[in-house]
Amino acid sequence: MNEPQPHQSVLDAVGPRLRRLRTARGLTLAALAEETGISKSTLSRLESGQRRPSLELLLPLAAAHRVPLDDLVGAPEVGDPRVRLTPRPMANGGTAVPLSRGPGPLQAYKMIIPDRGAEPDFRTHEGYEWLYVLDGRLRLVLADHDLVLGPGEAAEFDTRLPHWFSSADGRPVEVLSLFGRQGERMHVRAKPRTRREE
Repeated sequence: MNEPQPHQSVLDAVGPRLRRLRTARGLTLAALAEETGISKSTLSRLESGQRRPSLELLLPLAAAHRVPLDDLVGAPEVGDPRVRLTPRPMANGGTAVPLSRGPGPLQAYKMIIPDRGAEPDFRTHEGYEWLYVLDGRLRLVLADHDLVLGPGEAAEFDTRLPHWFSSADGRPVEVLSLFGRQGERMHVRAKPRTRREE
């Protein structure tokens, strides 16, 4: 037994849709034939499903009914491609904007970190974090290390180590963060090109 093709149900629905559009406008088959230049018998067979719709027939019908071609064939709506980012306040001040929507092992965030003062308030928790400074200057205190990172600089660390970060100059700093809750690390698969390859 042959399985119906996925597009078959779409084509089967065109006829009833054409009939509904015509009757909603109060048109007879003869009036629609005159308006579109398509014969009355062809229109009747289209509406009853005895004739397969083609582009040459659907284009003048869409124009006559003043509807998009997609409405005639019942094309699925295309979802809004924009990613709606919802900022979240961070527990120790600042804002985190989730950039990843799936439940994968690594989660991506854009963080805006304010000046949190000069005295570190260390945190420890399970996971592994990779930070990349987009704009501003980030002070990262990690165990015994006290570092200042500028735009384009990155750091990665096990979050079980005592760590704290803040703006280094009083202005908010923008950071891209990749965080693995179970200690997952970011893997870079590309290798740098050698001079011979350039």
